[in-house]
Amino acid sequence: MTWFEALFLGLVQGLTEFLPISSSAHLSVVGQLISDEDPGAAFTAITQLGTEAAVLVYFRRDILRIIGGWLLALQGKLPHSHPDARMGWLVIVGSVPIVVLGFALRDVIRGPAVRDLWLTATMLWAFALVLHLADRRARATRELTDLSWRHGVYFGLAQCLALVPGVSRSGGTIAAGLLMGYTREAAARYSFLLAIPAVVGAGTLEAVSALGEPDRVSWGPTIAATVLAGAVGYAVIAWLLRYISHHTFTPFVLYRIALGFGVYALLATGVLERSTG
Repeated sequence: MTWFEALFLGLVQGLTEFLPISSSAHLSVVGQLISDEDPGAAFTAITQLGTEAAVLVYFRRDILRIIGGWLLALQGKLPHSHPDARMGWLVIVGSVPIVVLGFALRDVIRGPAVRDLWLTATMLWAFALVLHLADRRARATRELTDLSWRHGVYFGLAQCLALVPGVSRSGGTIAAGLLMGYTREAAARYSFLLAIPAVVGAGTLEAVSALGEPDRVSWGPTIAATVLAGAVGYAVIAWLLRYISHHTFTPFVLYRIALGFGVYALLATGVLERSTG
């Protein structure tokens, strides 16, 4: 992978990670278009560390407050019912499903069956319909203070859909939140917090694993791409939270449908190869 290819893919990762349009799908498609090959699961997971760093920086006050409240509750210095302590547990509980499934299915996730672009294209337009339905039916009456343990698990199960390229981590969790009656901003904020343990864990494991296989990752370009993804991702978070407080997800729905059928066309004409594993 050249420096240009890596930086371009880092830009794509930063632009798409937090939008409900599937960053993994974009990396697969763009990777083939600019270099005739998918960047691979390792590159994707490592560059996601950059975008998660953006989450840590953007929500640093909330995260520090939640961690502090959770630790104080463990020491008996704060009631476990305190909002910050409770949110800490909710993030942990919501992260369990994807940690378990991600570990159990790690070989399948890296394989050609899941990273087949025909499947990715189908998930792009099919899940666009799910997001549209969720957005139209949204009651938008619940805030994060209303988050229950049951809903936390539902959010976590929805996050597992992101294991299939084309669904989108933020799209899956936000759609679930909308269907459960949460506001768009509340669903997005919890989605960002919920992704931290899973993404940081997966990225770290991929990085450690890649250290033992020098030819698996081009470290210089990948690190540069990760830094760029983080910087761009920070700007996208700020923009998205402002945007969804006053707008629907319709533009993202239309974009997903167009992209999905566009990928079909590129596959049918041989511009893209179906297997990216």
